Amino acid sequence: MAKYWWKILTTIILAYVIVVGILIKIPYLPKLKESIRNLFYHVPMWYVMLFCFLMSVIYSILYLRKNHLKYDVISNEFVVVGLWFGALGMVTGMEWAYIQWGAPWSNDPKQVGAALTLLIYLAYTILRSSLPDADKRGRLAAVYNIFSFALLIPLVYIIPSHLASLHPGSDNKPFEALKTQDHMLRYVSLPAMLGWIMLGLWIFDIRLRLKKIELPEIFTHE
Repeated sequence: MAKYWWKILTTIILAYVIVVGILIKIPYLPKLKESIRNLFYHVPMWYVMLFCFLMSVIYSILYLRKNHLKYDVISNEFVVVGLWFGALGMVTGMEWAYIQWGAPWSNDPKQVGAALTLLIYLAYTILRSSLPDADKRGRLAAVYNIFSFALLIPLVYIIPSHLASLHPGSDNKPFEALKTQDHMLRYVSLPAMLGWIMLGLWIFDIRLRLKKIELPEIFTHE
């Protein structure tokens, strides 16, 4: 039971987020209205993606330093999980944009930056699948991953913050939206970020255990 405590905690947090997120009394916001509840889903998806890509680049660096294939496998699994959550962030964002802005896509700088980021990491998966040699694949993928993460920050955060955007928290104040949130929203949005990140780790853990079964020789000397 001891090693499963964080999975139990993840379940409790997400159950709280979903139930309270539905039942909580939303402050009156003329433009957002009930769609503000998407805050508990859309925004955390991007934080999970960022967390997974950060972990992935860390393991890519470890692979380049230690040349152990297990680090390459771990790095790739983090990318896969990050891509899925990034796709969910894009879908929930387009749904929210349709409600608020009248169209799912408006070429908003943050939308464009997020889409380019997903395409860059999708190209990472294509690069890996095109290289049969494990060592060559790992090295090229690791270098590509490092450059991809270096592009992620300006594409998603720095450049959009200096351009006119429909997103709240723009105008070079990325945390302004969080600071000005109604306190009742923070009671759900902050646990939501933690809970969804922990769910991402849970999914990663399942995928990694499957890889250990599929490739036992790589993980023999952990």
